[in-house]
Amino acid sequence: METREVTVPVVDGGLPADVMVPQGAVGVVLFAHGSGSSRHSPRNVAVAHQLNDRALATVLVDLLTPEEDARDAVTAELRFDIGMLAERLAAIVDWMAAEPTLGELPIGLFGASTGAAAALVAAAARPGKVGAVVSRGGRPDLAGSSLSAVRAPTLLLVGGLDQEVIVLNEQARDDLGDVAELRIVPGATHLFEEPGALEQVADQAGTWFTTKLRTPHPA
Repeated sequence: METREVTVPVVDGGLPADVMVPQGAVGVVLFAHGSGSSRHSPRNVAVAHQLNDRALATVLVDLLTPEEDARDAVTAELRFDIGMLAERLAAIVDWMAAEPTLGELPIGLFGASTGAAAALVAAAARPGKVGAVVSRGGRPDLAGSSLSAVRAPTLLLVGGLDQEVIVLNEQARDDLGDVAELRIVPGATHLFEEPGALEQVADQAGTWFTTKLRTPHPA
């Protein structure tokens, strides 16, 4: 498997990203991490490795520059700027589509927490490039009016004990319409820390991407 660290030139100074491309990759998944997290999120890294085992390339990227991250650590303001994060994700999607080793692969988005909202806004903005979306314990409701514009098949995964987020995901599923499916992971809390919970997320996400990214979708 090819593993490399790159700098994605979407803002001044660029955004660091870890790219992993298994041999014979059938698609590539861009991760959008949640509030106060980074490309080193242990949960997202664990999911990424399981996707790699299923011939899916992965891109884990820091959505904030080091300077922004330092400011956000104090103010916590940028992690909830869904519009800005979505713009950066869309720009990263454009970069991936033009990148030599990734450009031929269909693109999926995997979003956690607030990153799920940014992923859905980006999917709405790039309907011809984003082929599927998976949300893990996400806040898709924060995508607002963009939900009705999402064309990519979207899987919403929520822990069975995460009651408030279940309600928010049910509302978002209704706004997403026929493209969305909501699945509950029994006995799991918001961070899927229970034994076997994150493995279920990775398994369902892997099946969703390997199935949906092979299916043409309208631009």
